[in-house]
Amino acid sequence: MQVELNLTFLGVGNASAQELGNASVVLEGAAGAPLLQIDCGPLALPAFEKRYAMLPEALFITHAHLDHIGGLENLFYRLACERPDLAPVRLYVPAALVARLHRRLADDAFKLAEGGSNFWDRFQLIPVGERFWHADHLFDVFAVDHHEYQSAFGIALAGRFLYTGDTRPIPQVLARFAGRGERVFHDCALRGSPSHTGAADLPKYYPAELRRRLVLYHYESARAADLLRAHGYAVAESGSRYPLPSALPPTLRRAG
Repeated sequence: MQVELNLTFLGVGNASAQELGNASVVLEGAAGAPLLQIDCGPLALPAFEKRYAMLPEALFITHAHLDHIGGLENLFYRLACERPDLAPVRLYVPAALVARLHRRLADDAFKLAEGGSNFWDRFQLIPVGERFWHADHLFDVFAVDHHEYQSAFGIALAGRFLYTGDTRPIPQVLARFAGRGERVFHDCALRGSPSHTGAADLPKYYPAELRRRLVLYHYESARAADLLRAHGYAVAESGSRYPLPSALPPTLRRAG
């Protein structure tokens, strides 16, 4: 029997669309239990706590821009000062991003004014390559096209979903990791840029069958969302919850 999974959006906006929340999703299991949060901007952490009445226990980071990682500092303070009883949060980070993430958030001997605490004391840092296990699911990780080479990554679960993170169109990647009916959650604004996909890019790079499986997020305004819908696309909003397809046999479990 296939495991029930849903993907729920905590926020859908780009870096300047504060009213839409920071782009972040949560993979949910049975009964809506949070399994894995993807990205944690400053607005995503309070949105997670409001929805689930708890702090996240596991996160995956797509890239090190502050609208995707800024909430990790607040999470550190919550764990260090308010909830030292909780286990360190599992933090899955593509190996190529570890040094950048450390420089931006953790390279400070006085994260607490009185000292005596390192940023990584409150996180279980798990550098990941092309695949990693979490909650008995085997996830794929792939580089996307956002600014510099290997500066941003997406995540997929075969047969269930693909989440691009911030990217330009990546047709070869989607052909490889979203060729089995997966729901594809894709960065797309009304107008594209050298680092982000725009509405005009979608028919240029993606076939019609794939476009029908897209759910767009990381756009610039509520008006942009309406115009993207007018083009015929599904567009996520904060709080949108998507049941994920079951296109494959049940996820393989670790031997032993």
